[in-house]
Amino acid sequence: MVDVNLLLDLCASWTMVGLIWFVQIVHYPLLSIVPLQAASSVAEEHQQRTAWVVMLPMAVQGFTSLALLRWVPVGVSWWLPWCNAACVGIALASTVFLSVPRHARMAAHPDEKVGRELVLTNWPRTIAWSASGVLLAAMLIQRMN
Repeated sequence: MVDVNLLLDLCASWTMVGLIWFVQIVHYPLLSIVPLQAASSVAEEHQQRTAWVVMLPMAVQGFTSLALLRWVPVGVSWWLPWCNAACVGIALASTVFLSVPRHARMAAHPDEKVGRELVLTNWPRTIAWSASGVLLAAMLIQRMN
């Protein structure tokens, strides 16, 4: 059970790492140059399509990260799951408190700043998910030794 949990968390985390770097480097910069007359419809489509892509890995990572706090795999340092959970918490909190409001603003009342703000305020998520991926890789390495 513990090893399956670790592998599920690792897979979900690295899925999010790939997605968030794509969003950070490609998608959000493109949103920042969408003409204002199209920004609302693009924002709505973005929210609907992105939800389908991130819903499962975010949910899996949330549950498996919590489970790792309770069932630390044999050989894994006790603090690694806690650091991972903190990274996941930062990523999720950044999503809720930084990204979602800006997407809502882009859909309801787009302005020239919101696209640039999305790029800037996405960095905490990008860093947190990347750190989570590294921490989970470290856990897997410890577990295998």
